[in-house]
Amino acid sequence: MTKKILCVLLVVAMVLGVVGCATSTTTTDEATTEETATEAVAEETTTEEAATEDATPYKAAFITQALSNESQAYSWKQLQAYCADYGFEMDVFEGQNDVQNEAKAVSTCIAQGYDAIFINPSDINAIVPSLMEAKEAGLIVGMFSSDLAEEYQQYRDFFCGVDDTMAGQTAGQAFVDHFTDGANIVEVGGQAGHDAQIKRHDGFMEVIEGSNINLLDSQNCSGWVTADAMAIMEDFIVKYGDEIDGVFCHWDNGATGVIEALKNAGMDDVYVVAVDGCRAGYDQVMDGTQAVCIGQSFTNMAIKSLENAQAMLTGGTYEAINFIPLDVVTADNIDTFPYPEW
Repeated sequence: MTKKILCVLLVVAMVLGVVGCATSTTTTDEATTEETATEAVAEETTTEEAATEDATPYKAAFITQALSNESQAYSWKQLQAYCADYGFEMDVFEGQNDVQNEAKAVSTCIAQGYDAIFINPSDINAIVPSLMEAKEAGLIVGMFSSDLAEEYQQYRDFFCGVDDTMAGQTAGQAFVDHFTDGANIVEVGGQAGHDAQIKRHDGFMEVIEGSNINLLDSQNCSGWVTADAMAIMEDFIVKYGDEIDGVFCHWDNGATGVIEALKNAGMDDVYVVAVDGCRAGYDQVMDGTQAVCIGQSFTNMAIKSLENAQAMLTGGTYEAINFIPLDVVTADNIDTFPYPEW
């Protein structure tokens, strides 16, 4: 009997030993498999991070008339802020309001193998030969804030900016709506030959022609310079004096000069309309010296330009013409808009 009991106990011990070994082996195998999987994921993550770190960013340049133009200085700031998000590193070339300098900048970008240029030239027609060369060299050409004339648009890939014709139309309509019985007004234009200057004037004239708004005089500046606008307005005041009921100035900082000239002449009730949407424009609307500020977003222009260039470089889709919506700011609605950063 004792022998039988011992035999039974021995069998039980053997069975338990086998089960214990099996359990231990299974646990070890699972741990090994999990460790291997974890190591594989870690290696894959490290590889992806290394690839990201090793990826060479695309090279792009912002070519503009002059960074003394507040809107272009702010545009450059925005391009720097967002370029890395779209895989770019950025450089800037300013032409000092000289299209020859801008043409040299395009040549430099071609020679140094840039992937893309975003350009706002002083003269949309004079820059065309340089853009033809850029396209032939394989660079992406993005027009920033200014577009080429329709017959030359084959030499750019896309345009990002406001509809400046619509900006001029909006300004014209503001005068028609405000002066229901008619008025005499003058126009202080932007930089002569610049795309925005041409289109803002053309859109403005489309609306006031045939209306009871009489354009006494119009003169463009040599650059987007406040002092130039002030000098032109001073000449208008000498020529027309109290006949002037309103002024259309192509940009808000120019309107600052216009308002100063009017103030010096004691003309405080002149209806001033300007385009841009910068701090000066908003401040002038708030203090009552500017009636309408027609604003544009250079932040959205910068983002859209980078987005389009990235799409072209990576085989994505993009639009050739990208209009950024306008904001029409008056004393009645200014509180509904965010205060501009430039």
